[in-house]
Amino acid sequence: MNCRFSYIAAETLDEVLQLLAENGPEAKLLAGGTDLLVRIRNGYCHPKIVVDIKQVPGFNTITWTETNGLLLGPVVTLTDIIASGIVQDKFPLIIACARNMGSNQIRNRATVVGNIASASPCSDMAPALLCLEANILAVSLRGSRSIPLCDFFTGVKKTVLLNDEIIFGLTVPPSTSLSRGAYLKLKRIKGQDLGLVCLALLLKNEEIRIAVGSCAQTPVVTPPIPVSTSTKDIVASILDLIHPISDIRCTAEYRRFMVEEYVKRLLKEVQS
Repeated sequence: MNCRFSYIAAETLDEVLQLLAENGPEAKLLAGGTDLLVRIRNGYCHPKIVVDIKQVPGFNTITWTETNGLLLGPVVTLTDIIASGIVQDKFPLIIACARNMGSNQIRNRATVVGNIASASPCSDMAPALLCLEANILAVSLRGSRSIPLCDFFTGVKKTVLLNDEIIFGLTVPPSTSLSRGAYLKLKRIKGQDLGLVCLALLLKNEEIRIAVGSCAQTPVVTPPIPVSTSTKDIVASILDLIHPISDIRCTAEYRRFMVEEYVKRLLKEVQS
């Protein structure tokens, strides 16, 4: 489907913020484009202006400090994450999720922030980042705010981000670094595919957090669960959070069954 729009390659953060303030919902940001361009082509999105942010200085940086933790810029790709020694060392659970997303070609283009901003229920990166208590750093001409990722999603393709805001970065607190975690993704095929069930589990300070994708309108995460909790009760707490549907790819009943199975497998893995 044809869609005419203006294209601007922004050169500074101030330019991006000004364009968002002036155009509101009629402006869309282009980072990797793996979601936006497909939606435009299929007629689901009709922007009047597309703002390319790939060349804005500092937007592709990965930084770590002992005080502030990990900061991922808005155009850091999945390939960048996988290759990052910092992320490999401090947050291997993020690597596990990134490796399971798409093909090499997709990972070379798709950004971590974009995967979160698209607010898909089957987001590959959301489970790890929810377990790791990540925060969204949103910026506009009015100022900045930090949004816990667990409060960011409001529905399918919906978030609390305002029309004049850009996600300047994703932050992961240093308190969750070096934690033990694991990730499992159920697909219809062995190759690249959307997840039927995506489940991440993190063990930190004798507490467990579990996040699930593809089983509700948004990715969901448990509060911290004491590691002494029985497997039966852990499974029950997860099943209370999810609301899977039956669709062309899978039944709700099978999704619930596999969530229970994956919880058991991941508990065994991280506690071994």
